[in-house]
Amino acid sequence: MRELGRTVAEWLGAGHRVAVARVVDVHGFGAVPAGEVLAVRDDGERAGELLRGVADPVISGAVPAALSGSASVVNAPVGESDAVAAGLACAGSARVLVHAVSDASVWAALAEGSPVALATSLTTGDVVSSAEAGEEASRLLAAGATGRAVVGDVLVDAWVPTPSVVTIGGGVLAAAIAAQAELLGWSARNVSTVSDAVAEVAAFGPADVLVLLDHDPAMDEVLRVGLHHGRGFLGALGSRRTQAARRERLLAAGVPADAVERVHGPVGLDLGARSPAETAVSIVAEVLATRSGRGGAALRASDVAIH
Repeated sequence: MRELGRTVAEWLGAGHRVAVARVVDVHGFGAVPAGEVLAVRDDGERAGELLRGVADPVISGAVPAALSGSASVVNAPVGESDAVAAGLACAGSARVLVHAVSDASVWAALAEGSPVALATSLTTGDVVSSAEAGEEASRLLAAGATGRAVVGDVLVDAWVPTPSVVTIGGGVLAAAIAAQAELLGWSARNVSTVSDAVAEVAAFGPADVLVLLDHDPAMDEVLRVGLHHGRGFLGALGSRRTQAARRERLLAAGVPADAVERVHGPVGLDLGARSPAETAVSIVAEVLATRSGRGGAALRASDVAIH
């Protein structure tokens, strides 16, 4: 979605008219990812994908009108053979909203990796700012995952960027964290130098994750830059003595005390982890809990909604 947001923002900045197609609801098909978007430029250039392309013929027919400002909800039934050939589990049908892009800020936010929601009238294709749509958008964003809902005649899409995990220091723990990230559908990469790490955190979006495994004081600069930009999850491995020494160095370097408190260190939830694989689980568990605003307690000890 970041790449799609960047593309749509660039098209709009260049003066193109752009139409987008978004799923309203589906019946059948098996598991279909939420938040898919197909964008079409006024010269036919495309970006993104919807339902693995099986609805393209129907969508294409609605694009010219959408580019002229006339939104529509089209029905896209797909037979068993076509659905399976496209990689879907079974036959199905979908309703798809095709409308012109009228709010460039949404796509700019996606390009930056920021969580964002878009509420659109199914009738006119206009952006909706009603209290009901706003409440639903807030609920979806608070869930910490990309989602979709229909409120009356309004389609609400909430896009929460997939985390990108950067580890610094390498080794078996970095590999274990990368394996956990892959399992969750996140991306992961490892860097080893201060300059590379600083470049990574300077470009962080809100969903991105840093896990500092290297205790070298020179790596304090990475945390300082990350705290200055104020984006993403900043975690650091190390004993409580290591954390205290790092904290004092950051304070001495002029980092405000409230900013230093944003560093998750020692990183990870208290799961009794011993092995690198178990430690990686505890680390990504804290990331998940932080993203969703949860405390990481056992579900049976809590009365909050499970999902």
